Formats: sequence, C-alpha cells, structure tokens
Amino acid sequence: MAEASLRDDARVIGLVGIAHGVSHFFHLILAGLFPWIKAAFGLSYAELGLLMTVFFVVSGIGQALSGFIVDRVGARAVLFAGLALLGASALVLASAPNYALLLAGSMLAGCGNAVFHPADYTLLNQRVSKPRLAHAFSVHGVSGNLGWAAAPVFLAAVAALSNWRVALVAAALIPFGVLALLLLNRSVLRTVAAPARPAAREEGGSFDFLRLPQVWMCFGFFFLTAVALAGIQSFASTALVATYGISLAAATSAYTIYMLASAGGMVMGGFFAARSSNHDRTIAFAFTLAAVLALLLAAGVVPGPLVVVLMGLIGLASGVAGPSRDLLIRSAAPKNATGRVFGVVYSGLDSGLALGPLLFGALMDASHPAWVFVGIALFQALAIATAVTVGTRRTPSLQNA
Repeated sequence: MAEASLRDDARVIGLVGIAHGVSHFFHLILAGLFPWIKAAFGLSYAELGLLMTVFFVVSGIGQALSGFIVDRVGARAVLFAGLALLGASALVLASAPNYALLLAGSMLAGCGNAVFHPADYTLLNQRVSKPRLAHAFSVHGVSGNLGWAAAPVFLAAVAALSNWRVALVAAALIPFGVLALLLLNRSVLRTVAAPARPAAREEGGSFDFLRLPQVWMCFGFFFLTAVALAGIQSFASTALVATYGISLAAATSAYTIYMLASAGGMVMGGFFAARSSNHDRTIAFAFTLAAVLALLLAAGVVPGPLVVVLMGLIGLASGVAGPSRDLLIRSAAPKNATGRVFGVVYSGLDSGLALGPLLFGALMDASHPAWVFVGIALFQALAIATAVTVGTRRTPSLQNA
C-alpha cells in the first residue's frame, strides 16, 4: 500500500471508528431497556440474561465465520451488511409481541455485531499507513467505549420520554444513518480480497492459520480479559455498594469513570504502541497494575471517596493495553488472513462476555461481593501469560507488515 496522506488516514480511521461505536452501542441495546422490557413481558432476570447470552453466543460464532467472508469478498461489503443487520434487529425488537421474538431480535443483532472486528481491522490494516496504525487502533478502541457509554443514556432517555419501543426505533436510525455515511464515502473503504484459490503451501491459506499457537494464545487473551470486563460491566457497581457501603449513585459514577478513563488510556496507549515494538511488555505492565489495583479494591481497605479514583486507575491501565494488544494480534496474522485471524481471536471477546456474568453472578449470589474484584484480578493476571507467550513466539515469517 502506498503511503497514505494524513487526511486519507484520518478519514478511514474516523469512518471505521464511528461504525465500531455503533456495534458497541448495540451490545447494550437490550440491557439499557431491561427495566421496561421486564415489566412489559413479566420476565425473570434469568430470561433477561438469556437475551444477552444469545446475543454474544451468536456474535462469537458469527465472528469466527465472518472473518473468512471478509478475506474472500472484502471488508467493505461485510461491514455494510453488519450495519444493516443491526438496524433491522432494532426494528424486530421494537415490534416484538412476545419473548420468542425478543430472542429472534437478539440473535439478529448478534449476527450484525459479528462482522465488525474482522471487517474493521482488515480495513485499518489495508487502508491506513503503518506509522499511524497504533493510533488507528487507539481510536477504534475509544469509539467502542464511547458506544458502551452512550447506549444506556440514550435508550433510557428516549424510553422515559416515550416508551421502550420508541427507544428501539430511534436506536435503529443510528446504524442506518452510519450506513448512509459509509456508502457516501465507500471509495475510501475499498479493500483487497484474498486470492480465490491460495496455493497449497502459501502461508495464510484458508485454514492454515488455525495451526498457529499465537492465534489461540490471542484468542485466550481476549477470552480472559473479556471475562474480567464482564465482571466490571455487570457487577462492579453492586459489589462496590456491598463491600464499601457507598451509595448506588457513587458506585455507578465509579463505573462511568472507569469507562472514561479506559478511553483515555487507549489514547495514551496509541502513543506507547507507536514508539515500541515490545507490545507484550506494555500489556504485561498495564494488566499487572490493573490486577494489583483490583486486589486492593477487593481487600476493602480503600477509603470510600477513593473508590472512584481507584476504579478510574484500573480503567486507565486496562485502556493503555488496547492498541498494543491489537498490534500484537496483527503480528500473528499471516498475509491475506487478517480477517480470519481477527475473527477467530475476537470471538474470544464474545465468549468471555457471555460467560463472565454467569461466573461473577454466582459470586454475588453466594454473598461474596469482594470476590468479584479478586476474580477480575485473576483473569487479568492470566491474560498477561497469554500476551507474553505471543510476544516471545513471534517469527519473522508471520509478520504482516
């Protein structure tokens, strides 16, 4: 790829980042409306939780498969299809007369969400000049965090002013609007598909990449960090209230600060990643710090007012690791297999987000709120081992420069 101008790179990064923010917004399309949906259909918490599990299970399976489609037909068309599916899923959910249709809408949303990481990272790798890739991955991560932060506020505000069905219809307009924006700028989102019939010995053939230990270590890294993230997203606020006796408003503020600090950490991490080739060391340092801080929270010795600060520091440390993580995965991807590698690897994210709430929910049901933070620290520490393994097992033949 010829060296792109800053303006061209910024345009691609911005468009891909906006699309990625939409996908994360839809992670919480139902969770943000649970109080209204529960009342409307008389559902149990287990039934509500199943809607989220279905979303992430479908997304995880679809993400591994969509990477092959991205490499075969190109990322642009697949990304467009994903946005269209997200918009359609919100309309299905808005019109759902029963629980079965809610499940169907959740499955459809999972299908739409499945395409984003393989398509996004293929676009960034092919369309953004190498010196700016670390910053591209940084913006990509920040946009996802902003999508997570925006969804509950947007959905709850519209539902409070009208009702939950109107909120879902309003949410449907977002992916359709972004799809229109991307169609207008489709010329800058062209990617090159893999050869129709890779040579038998060509590195990066259809399934050859599955034999690479680095790919499965990256999958493991995402799975472990996603389990930890699920604990923070699902139960950190409740655990803080039970452990420290702070108000729910203060605990919720602590979670908000975590998300904002994580976004800031990703911006910082982009500069660190651009200046270093030892991405595994950056990840190890960041997650070691995050794990130690989580254990400090678990000990229950932090003064109440400092809980918010500590949560922010955990988010900052976790965010710093983001761009280095994505560059580490890129180094494990053989030529012409970027979509497939990122698809399989990021299916670990969905797997962890599906399993995490069940594990940490069991701890809460057993009246061990402090153990939530012990579990978060444990999974972050385990993730360090997978990142270091990838960093030490890289070989020149696997570099996708």
